[in-house]
Amino acid sequence: MAVAIDPPLGGIVAELGGKSRPLILRNAEIERFEKQHDTGVFAMFDVLFRDQKNAKAHLCRDMVALGLIGAGMPDRAADQTVAAMPPSENFRLRQIAADLVAVAFVPERPEKKSDTAGSSANSPETAISGTSGHASGKSSSPA
Repeated sequence: MAVAIDPPLGGIVAELGGKSRPLILRNAEIERFEKQHDTGVFAMFDVLFRDQKNAKAHLCRDMVALGLIGAGMPDRAADQTVAAMPPSENFRLRQIAADLVAVAFVPERPEKKSDTAGSSANSPETAISGTSGHASGKSSSPA
């Protein structure tokens, strides 16, 4: 019987080095990536999803290695696993890096929707900072 690995909460599972492996980016790995490459994770998101022609292989490879580290693999083993993969795997590694970054932005416990469709748990007085409580006040009459 084959046993599938479930992805960690906030992470993914990908085949790397001939094995299914869990990967996850936590704040520590994201900060490490940003410091090492002087590139923010949001800029990396843009490169991976909006400006794919500018995705650099070494950035994608490092993101994947950090995902392995985030899931508990020792640094050296993660680096060796990714370094052992040939250039023909770079496209797939870019896709794994994109999946990792995308999943990192998904909340661990999605907020439940209220019982009333379209209603919000926040009143205008307790709206998210930076929003106006008057945004839905007056509206113009239809012509």
